[in-house]
Amino acid sequence: MKDLAGRLAVVTGGGAGMGRELVRQLVAEGCNVATCDISPKAIAETRELCAEIRQGVRVTAHVADVSDEVQVLRFRNEVAGEHATDKVHLLFNNAGIAGGGSMFANSRAQWERTFDICWGGVYLGTRAFLPMLVKADEARIVNTSSVNGFWASLAPGVPHTAYCAAKFAVKGFTEALIGDLAVHAPHVKCSVVMPGHIGTSIASNSRKVHYGTDSDTMGPEEVAQLRARLAAGGRDMSQVSDARLQELAAERARQFLENAPMTAAAAAAIILDGVKAGRWRILVGQDAHVLDEMVRQTPEEAYEPAFFETFAAGTGWRVGR
Repeated sequence: MKDLAGRLAVVTGGGAGMGRELVRQLVAEGCNVATCDISPKAIAETRELCAEIRQGVRVTAHVADVSDEVQVLRFRNEVAGEHATDKVHLLFNNAGIAGGGSMFANSRAQWERTFDICWGGVYLGTRAFLPMLVKADEARIVNTSSVNGFWASLAPGVPHTAYCAAKFAVKGFTEALIGDLAVHAPHVKCSVVMPGHIGTSIASNSRKVHYGTDSDTMGPEEVAQLRARLAAGGRDMSQVSDARLQELAAERARQFLENAPMTAAAAAAIILDGVKAGRWRILVGQDAHVLDEMVRQTPEEAYEPAFFETFAAGTGWRVGR
């Protein structure tokens, strides 16, 4: 699928980050797009940004929580109706959030919210749009996993269980889907995307999803949980004020966005290049390539402090990602 002009792409999580950049770049190539996000404001902004990119391309914006099958099916029906079609050529299951890192320090609700969006959204999206993909002359499913889909860590002493478990599931599902599609719909292909540290607002956006707020300031419950998380990691919190914790969280989110080795726009370009080249495995970022090689070479050492130190020294990886 080297030429995307005139095709129809569905992109979940299109309100920010890589999702928004995928939408913009698809539109620039003349591809029609239907995109959804949990935030009405964010997805409306994405559509507005696309308005001046290219004329004659149809972009529709939808509100949907990809962890809710009813909403995903409604999204699919809206796509079929607003684009007047029963075919989809590209499905980017991109939506995701962070959070719920620990089975001990985080609530079950937070853990499952992260897992249900990052993994459930991929599963439900594929289920919902598969009939429309099959009806196309050729099609591709593109599932966003992560380097945390083959390395279940951020750093020693930093639990990250919900996100990692979900991203491992996405990677395994996509690889298994290769064989399933080959038997039942050989004209439909699939790809798994595994980005390293990409500059996005996932940190701040994730907390808004978890706590149901549009505020950039943490509420009392969030502050208390951050305090408990840091204390569990061995930090003395007795002299750390709530205001200082607010500053710390804001600074981490800023650094994740601004100090990343790759922008969301650059990541989206790599993903689309991989799609057009027909690659099923798309690593994004030099840190992703380095980590992939290291894990393959020494899997038994992947969770040892020395492994992380070598990786971080060679790539500039920061725990605050």
